[in-house]
Amino acid sequence: MTSISAPRVLIDGRLTGPATVVLDDGVVTEVLEGAAPDADIALASGVLSPGLVDIQTNGCFGVDFITATADDWRRVSAQLPSTGVTAFQPTYITAPLEVLFAGLERAGAVLPELPGAQAIGVHLEGPFLSPEKPGVHDPRYLVAPTPERVGAVLATLTADATRGLVTMVTLAPELDGGPEAVRHLAKAGVRVSLGHTDALAEQVLAAADEGATLVTHIFNAQRPLNHREPGVPGAALYDSRFTCGLIADLHHVAPEICTLVWRAAPGRVALVTDAIAAAGMPPGEYELSGIRVFLDEDGVPRDAAGVIAGSALTLDRAVRNMIGIGLDEASVLQAATRVPADALGRPDLGRIEPGARADLVWFSDAYHPLHTWAAGRSVFQAGSGAPASTDSPDLARERQPA
Repeated sequence: MTSISAPRVLIDGRLTGPATVVLDDGVVTEVLEGAAPDADIALASGVLSPGLVDIQTNGCFGVDFITATADDWRRVSAQLPSTGVTAFQPTYITAPLEVLFAGLERAGAVLPELPGAQAIGVHLEGPFLSPEKPGVHDPRYLVAPTPERVGAVLATLTADATRGLVTMVTLAPELDGGPEAVRHLAKAGVRVSLGHTDALAEQVLAAADEGATLVTHIFNAQRPLNHREPGVPGAALYDSRFTCGLIADLHHVAPEICTLVWRAAPGRVALVTDAIAAAGMPPGEYELSGIRVFLDEDGVPRDAAGVIAGSALTLDRAVRNMIGIGLDEASVLQAATRVPADALGRPDLGRIEPGARADLVWFSDAYHPLHTWAAGRSVFQAGSGAPASTDSPDLARERQPA
């Protein structure tokens, strides 16, 4: 059993404190008012938050998830806690179905046993996307969600090598077979997100009736908001059934629009990175599902035609960006923790309460990660030069800033 006291703790959507969090056997067992004088770890400053949850990330630290090896997965899992992330949903973008399924098989062999941040399923962002809104996706591989293709995706849920691995699918609901695809995927327990779509607002709302519950990177690669045709963002902000993914790098969406999204959909915004292999890396050339991508000094990845190709964002920076434009700290932390966890139906993640997984991150007052715990284990400590490899509760006490 380990106890951690902190001056400010995110509890039930509010920054409160001081408080003490008790961990045992990988879960939170108690949350106590006040700083316990005998706490094993006494944090003198900053914020204790649930571990961050990224539900849309294509890669990071030089690794493109769709081609990742077992060693790649382990390295990413060990490095993500340095950004405060303790749970992530790897995302595969459009490719032939056989390529996607091969990626699932490789991942299925290693994802259940990662050492740091845990993978919480795979997000298929494609190939059931609109050729009118492809973004950087290769239009050669965009296809309609026919019953046969959707059935092939659903078959991975029960195959031994990929059982239960697909947790989310992004699709365009206006495509032939779109409404039926939403219905069948949702009925099977797969979260359906609407993205890379030219759907009218009425088609978006109809998809919600069939079971769609998210919108992928709101305002990007979708029919835009118009005062006579609300498009995808207008419908998503209007309908409280939707959780809206937001790439908060301040390049994909302007700060003013980020603020409007926050005000229009309180408690329904999930911060995502949409990161590619370039995240956490220096400028250079990287790969996204076989596409050459270039990261310039401005920090924005682009393909050879200049189209933005994902991001080089980390989720802790997304938190700092949103706080930096004046949004409420607690609501921003919620958008990177509980909101995405709830969007995937994971009540054990993204919160500090009894029974929740003991995923925690200690942020400095400027929201830089100082120490991260995954299932109660110390997996990152600032200044250590590498992800932490010890479970000693004394480490955080030693790392307190003056």
